[in-house]
Amino acid sequence: MIRVDTPLPEFVNWPTFPFSGSLTVRPLEPPALPEPPRDGEEIANCRACQAHDDAYIWVDERWRVKATDQPPGLPLVLYLEPRMHLDLGDLPNLEAAELGLLTVRIERAMRSLPGVARVHVNRWGDGAAHLHFCFLARPAGALQLRGSFLSMWDDILPPISTHDWRENQSFVAAWLADQGGTSMLAS
Repeated sequence: MIRVDTPLPEFVNWPTFPFSGSLTVRPLEPPALPEPPRDGEEIANCRACQAHDDAYIWVDERWRVKATDQPPGLPLVLYLEPRMHLDLGDLPNLEAAELGLLTVRIERAMRSLPGVARVHVNRWGDGAAHLHFCFLARPAGALQLRGSFLSMWDDILPPISTHDWRENQSFVAAWLADQGGTSMLAS
């Protein structure tokens, strides 16, 4: 059991940790068993399954890539989703192999954007039931944004301009389409 006076972990002192000041550890809540369903467990309620291709920046017959709904604080944040309503461990072999190739292609495309140093690839499985990977572009020289807190920094930073956001999406969609699939953005 975690106590209220539990010492803070060392990472709160890392130069990349986005917060300063007085922090305390929240008490750990008791387990919620059985766990509640995630968003979109049923295909009829799954936002990804119900979305049309025009909500994405790039598509092919098995995969789709979408951007955030609004400009992020980072140069670009993208999401890769399979068309099929699956979780990671349920991917058939073909889609599993394509996942590796697409992950590398998206990372290369985003890292080729002007001013991007690294691309972080994340998968959290607790929010939505439909598999999705998050790609976050870290700006070059922004060393304080390095590491595991990048997604927090994205929520904290002021949004980039709508023009730059759209340009970055178009660049990545065209890069991906050069190797297959279709850019859903006007040229």
